Amino acid sequence: MKRLHQVKDWLMKKMDLPADVLMDLPRITMVGQIHIYIENHRGLLVFSDTEVRLLLKQGQLLIRGNSFVIKTILPEELLLEGTIEQVLFLNE
Repeated sequence: MKRLHQVKDWLMKKMDLPADVLMDLPRITMVGQIHIYIENHRGLLVFSDTEVRLLLKQGQLLIRGNSFVIKTILPEELLLEGTIEQVLFLNE
């Protein structure tokens, strides 16, 4: 496992690839407090107008706020609109 991590690090440096691609990490883009775009998630676990919880490769992503509306949902992408108050990574 350690060797695989070393190879990924080496590839990332030599080929100038972003870490999120090689390490299967989520990419999160926020526009102020009104939009959040999440790529590379593993599924929607909870949705309400005040809370969204997404499954990640390692743990979960919790988004709290109000007036949430899902504008786009694809197998690995989600665009959420509303008033975003908190974004937390949960390790379980």
